Amino acid sequence: MNIRSLTRGDGVLIGAAVLLFIASFLDLYSIDGAPDDVIPSLWSSGPVVLGVVLAGLIGAALVVVSRGLPQPPKVAGLDLGQFGVAFTVFAAWSALGNIFDPAGGANNVTSGSSTDGPDAGIGLILALVATLVMAAAAVATPLVPALKGSLVPAARPAAPQPYGAQPSGGYGYPGAQQSGFGGQPQPGQPGQPFGSQQPGQPAAPAADFSPFWFAVPVPRPLFPEDGSQTPIAELAPGTWYLAVEQRGPALVAQTQDGRRGVLQDTSGIQRG
Repeated sequence: MNIRSLTRGDGVLIGAAVLLFIASFLDLYSIDGAPDDVIPSLWSSGPVVLGVVLAGLIGAALVVVSRGLPQPPKVAGLDLGQFGVAFTVFAAWSALGNIFDPAGGANNVTSGSSTDGPDAGIGLILALVATLVMAAAAVATPLVPALKGSLVPAARPAAPQPYGAQPSGGYGYPGAQQSGFGGQPQPGQPGQPFGSQQPGQPAAPAADFSPFWFAVPVPRPLFPEDGSQTPIAELAPGTWYLAVEQRGPALVAQTQDGRRGVLQDTSGIQRG
C-alpha cells in the first residue's frame, strides 16, 4: 500500500473513523436522573453496532485501502472503494435513524425514567457526526480538487547552492543546475517545461538522456511499459517523480515506491 497516494479526503475519512470508534464507547442514550453506570454504550445495541459502528469502520477501511493500492480489486464488477462509499452512506443513514429512537423502543428503565422516553446520548450524537463527515468525504474526494491533494507532502527541492560552490552531479534528485558559457541557462534547467529549448541551440540527441526529477501540473495516469492502457498509478501534483527513460514524446517514470510506467502526456511538467 502506497501511503503517498492517499489524499486529504482520505485523511478526513480516517479522522472521522477514529471519532466513530471513540464514540462507540460512550453513552447510547440519556435519561434524566438515571445513574451513569446504568446507561449502556453503543456496543450494547446490536442495530447500532452493525448498522453504524461496524458499517462505518468497514466502509472507511475499504475506501482508504482501495485508494492506496495500485490496482484496486473488484467484487461483482465494482471497485472495492465503491463498496466502501456505500457502507459509509449506509452508516450515516442508520445513525440518523437511531437518533430518533436511541433505545430501540425499549424504555425499560424504571428508575427516574421520563414518560417521553430516553434522549440520544453523547455517543450516538458523535457517531452521527462522524458518519456524516465520513460519508461526505468518501463521496466528495474524487470531485473536490481541495480534497484530491496529496495527504503526505512531497519532499521539497534542496536549497540553492552558495555562489561559487561546485554543483553535485549524478543520478538522483535534486539534479545539478546546468549553465553554459556566460551563465546562460541550458534546456532542462529547473523551472523550464520538459522539452523546451533555447533559440539557436540544437536539440540534444536521445542517447544523451539522463534521469531527472519532475512534477506534473495536474493528476495524470501512469501506464504499464508493455503498452497496456490500464493505468497502474496516478501521478499527483506536488510530488516529485523520477524520469528514467525517454520514449519519443513519452517518459518512463518511477514512483516513490519503485513502480515504473509510461507517462504519455508530458506537457507542462516541471523539471527538478
